[in-house]
Amino acid sequence: MNFDQTLDRRGTNSMKWDVAEGQLPMGLADMDFETVPEVKEAIRRRAQHGAYGYTLVSEAWKPAYQNWWLRRHHWPIEADWLLFCTGVVPAISSLVRKLTTPAEKVVLMTPVYNIFFNSVINNGRQVLECPLHYDENGYAVDWLALEAALADPQTSLLILCNPHNPIGKLYTAEELARIGELCKKHHVLVIADEIHCDLTDPGYEYTPFASVSPVCAERAIVCIAPTKTFNLAGLQTAALVVVNPALRHKVWRAINTDEIAEPNVFAAEAAVAALTYGDSWLEALRRKIFENKQIVINTVNQALPQLHVISSPATYLLWIDCGKICADSAVLADFLAEKTGLLLNEGKEYGQAGRTFLRMNVAVSSERLNDGLDRLIRGVRLFCAETGAEEIR
Repeated sequence: MNFDQTLDRRGTNSMKWDVAEGQLPMGLADMDFETVPEVKEAIRRRAQHGAYGYTLVSEAWKPAYQNWWLRRHHWPIEADWLLFCTGVVPAISSLVRKLTTPAEKVVLMTPVYNIFFNSVINNGRQVLECPLHYDENGYAVDWLALEAALADPQTSLLILCNPHNPIGKLYTAEELARIGELCKKHHVLVIADEIHCDLTDPGYEYTPFASVSPVCAERAIVCIAPTKTFNLAGLQTAALVVVNPALRHKVWRAINTDEIAEPNVFAAEAAVAALTYGDSWLEALRRKIFENKQIVINTVNQALPQLHVISSPATYLLWIDCGKICADSAVLADFLAEKTGLLLNEGKEYGQAGRTFLRMNVAVSSERLNDGLDRLIRGVRLFCAETGAEEIR
């Protein structure tokens, strides 16, 4: 696979690339790479059949997930634990409705994926932000704050992002076990969004939340999918892993009541092909993402020393601290868009703890990455000159 091919996605109804001419979108978590060749062939083979009626999940679907998670992540998932769903986000929204009651609180360790907020607020529940501790070494769990949030009598659910988007944190088994124990102590269920799990730097592995202890397994709904890993989000294919049979029944009722438990004709076919044949493609992708991360970190350190890129071992997203030049990154993001056409995500979308940060997607070709960095350098320098921020040398 040539990850330096600059793929032209304009004119394909791409959400990411539905932008003005001259703009460069490097925010939305969607890779600018073609997927695994065997996935393309599986879709092509199914499309040639010509009839696209109501579709069942294939018999190969569960073994594909089981084999991948055992092979890649050392977690023996039993077939009965697996439930098909059309996406992690629809599942989370459905679970919030089913597992909590109106006005109850859902804990989010922020800064965290912005759509979690929508899944909570749009369903009449309250977000209880629990900011992670941040310093020059990165992010860590604030255990006192987390226990206080979980102990709130109105708290019934924690949505955990593992690996953590947008900061790229990989939780250790010890951290996950401690989170599980706190949730058990305070009678809180856990939705673990693990959709970025395969996108770790070479030499790093993620730990599935439900795999670390019986306590974690009994109270978790783990959301997994090949969509981030293999750039398949538009095919609407994901899975839920629920060990506890009583909880699994509630989850099954939730996704079926909300009609998100049936696949389109390509959903299972693509997932099976990706999880069966995607290993070598993924290894090459991980190397490319790691290289791109290092280029961004080194370039920013040299050319924009007042910015700080959080070094992280997971995801293809970089979290950039702009606090030395602005109090609200939305102002900087708007400036970059207007002056250079570079589109990045503003940090407040991920909670108040992210208000001075920008999020950058580096799953792009070298040509596109260099273009983005040129725009970033030019835009930040111009921003500092026009706003009176300390000159960057």
